[in-house]
Amino acid sequence: MANEFPGGSRSTPHPSRSGGTPARHQPLQIYTGSAFSHPAGFGQPTHTQPVAPPSWVQPVWTQPVSRASAGAVFGIIGVALLSLVLLCVLAYFVVFLGPAATVVGFVIALFPLAIVLAAIRWIDRWEPEPRLALLFGFLWGAAASIAIALLVGLTIEVAAVVATGESTGTFLQAAVQAPIVEETAKGIGVLILFFATRKHFTGPVDGLVYAAIVAAGFAFTENIQYFAVALVEGGVGELTATFFMRAVLSPFAHITFTALTGLAIGVAALRNGRGVIGWFTLGLLGAIFLHSLWNASAFFISSLESYALYYALIQVPIFVTLIVMTILVRRHEIRLTHARLSEYAAAGWFVPAEVEMLASWSGRRQAVSWARTLPGNKSRVMKQFAQDATRLAFTRQRILTGRNDLVSRMTEQELLTAVASDRQILLGP
Repeated sequence: MANEFPGGSRSTPHPSRSGGTPARHQPLQIYTGSAFSHPAGFGQPTHTQPVAPPSWVQPVWTQPVSRASAGAVFGIIGVALLSLVLLCVLAYFVVFLGPAATVVGFVIALFPLAIVLAAIRWIDRWEPEPRLALLFGFLWGAAASIAIALLVGLTIEVAAVVATGESTGTFLQAAVQAPIVEETAKGIGVLILFFATRKHFTGPVDGLVYAAIVAAGFAFTENIQYFAVALVEGGVGELTATFFMRAVLSPFAHITFTALTGLAIGVAALRNGRGVIGWFTLGLLGAIFLHSLWNASAFFISSLESYALYYALIQVPIFVTLIVMTILVRRHEIRLTHARLSEYAAAGWFVPAEVEMLASWSGRRQAVSWARTLPGNKSRVMKQFAQDATRLAFTRQRILTGRNDLVSRMTEQELLTAVASDRQILLGP
């Protein structure tokens, strides 16, 4: 007897021991044609309703596997190189700030980092980004962006001394130089991830996630420096005040700035990457403005009361606006998932109860709890089933809007096979 999904709807039974395969729910081989209908007399497919595949044939190529492997290799190489850069940055801190102060700054910087990573995980729960890409983004912010900021800052400082005999003013460094250099360095990391993860970078939420992880890495390394300097120059009292300002009042400051760059690149992703440099520049200008506004406030606010008023009237509304935008975009993704999977359900790839389960948080939690009761605790398989189905919905959306059509159709075939494999494991003996 077949297992049942929560809610009492019976799913397609697993293949029999004799090797029979249900025609719609459990394809075991890749279908090399399109999963969408082609009207007679026209050369282009319509994008109205997916239909069940008429037949299944042996795949004649293995290009997706080799492409994924190559991407993973380049990702691992990038992570390794950025790790070396991070070690060099930390060594720089040890030389100029001392090992004890650097270690203390590193440990204390972990606290705001944990808060920020928890928030990013909350944003990224519906359609998780590849972990290797997230690790690359974090290391880009923590290592490459910091190294770029240090090198550019040092170059500008030396050039100013050579040209004028004086260093650049503190205000120019904080309100002009730092926002331009730092936001550009972080934005380049998000742009690299856009080109490297086109299959996964589908819209504003993805841009927000990648921007946030890059900014989190940057803030982490910068916090190490700030905490170490505070300890060296002012002792525990100065360190406490710095921790309150950076870890309590503004742990999401860098994310708020760089989020504009990520959201703009996400809009370009909706347009199949058209005009991505223009959108990147627009978002970058917004990020630089917010960063400059934040840094410049320290030069015009002379009392704690004035800072509290500025924080309440300027920074809090900006942060709340970003939260509201995130929630609204996430709700749109949930509605999109339901709409696209319903079309696959009409073609026989899912049953209606599965669509309701996959398109709601409560349904997914209930399904994972149910999967834990299966022999061998298949909760992880259920999570993978939900993730593959969500990616399938977003891939269909890309096909509907004509974005990256060839790659999207290849990805669709891979995900249809993955969803069928997930179901086979869930409903297997």
